[in-house]
Amino acid sequence: MWVVERGYTRVSAKCHVHRFREVLAYNRVAASDRPVASATLVRWFAPWSDEMLYRATQRAAARFLTDRGLFVPVTKPSRFDLLVSQYRSHLIELRGLAPKTVEEHLSTVASFLSSACSKPKRLASIRSDDVERFIDQTSKRVCRQSLQHTIAHLRAFLRFCADRGYTRNRLDVIDTPRTYRGELPPRALDWRTVCKLLHSIDRSSVEGCRDHAILYLMAFYGLRPMEVAGLTLDSIDWENNTLRIDQCKTHSGLILPLNDRTRRVLKRYLRRRPPLTSTRQLFLRVRCPAGPIKATTVDDIYAKRARLSGLPIRQTSPYCLRHSFAMRLLGRGVGVKTIGDLLGHHRLESTCVYLRLHVEALRQVALPVPCCGHASTKEAS
Repeated sequence: MWVVERGYTRVSAKCHVHRFREVLAYNRVAASDRPVASATLVRWFAPWSDEMLYRATQRAAARFLTDRGLFVPVTKPSRFDLLVSQYRSHLIELRGLAPKTVEEHLSTVASFLSSACSKPKRLASIRSDDVERFIDQTSKRVCRQSLQHTIAHLRAFLRFCADRGYTRNRLDVIDTPRTYRGELPPRALDWRTVCKLLHSIDRSSVEGCRDHAILYLMAFYGLRPMEVAGLTLDSIDWENNTLRIDQCKTHSGLILPLNDRTRRVLKRYLRRRPPLTSTRQLFLRVRCPAGPIKATTVDDIYAKRARLSGLPIRQTSPYCLRHSFAMRLLGRGVGVKTIGDLLGHHRLESTCVYLRLHVEALRQVALPVPCCGHASTKEAS
């Protein structure tokens, strides 16, 4: 049965099938291999549009028809579809960017076009005022570091348009906000706070076991969210007590030891893991349909657990655990080069950002307050 193969529980699968049959019978639709348009599916479920369970069945039916190649979604054509398609090919074929980076560029382009080219305005009539207005609007939503990336995306797109004559003027000369390495304080949490966060997670449920295992690996192994999401069942070598990490930035593999505590954490989660055979990913979604998590899911998990813990860490991110891992190693006397290798850094400078504030080290080099100065201050008062 398709719903069971896609990770729905048997109870959920039975309910979805029952509701879908009810909808087909009500609309007097017979089973066939003919494609179903998105508007048709919406019309079938219209009598139950206010009921949440039927809306969930409608989404499941759309996934089923899509997998069978029988679903025809309605997509609104845009007057910039051809331009965006050409720019996508430019980013992939000429610049050789990674798929995720391409999508980030195109996301910025889509936002810019919807802002600067509202109907009936054309791309050729865009002026520098339109670019400045878009940047000003964006700067109110993101920090300077993120704004740098947005401007870089916009520069590349406007240069592409100017080279091909889509814009009349050169608009890619845009000033970017200044950022400085080390301008922000370190994001590492006190290790006792990290332990309190992990201890606060209720592991009596599947979700709790999963979230605890994810945050534990980030704190004790310094993993990035993408690296945690990329772990598979084959990443764990139970016989040799090792964990293989595919580091996303260095594109290299790292073999780390599994201690007894880590084995217990992983085994406790695996005993509760949904028995989904269609994927080898280690960490799965808890809600139906089951499937592998994404890196953004790790951000959501950390935000939820930080909020529920009651600790003063609600404005932090999962990268704080990675910083805490680096600071803990430094406090134990591990060399900076070794820490950088474990974190997957190409340059030593990147590692030093994690370690630029070590309180205990600063206390050792601090000079004592001169007694004579203290005495003279008293006399002056």
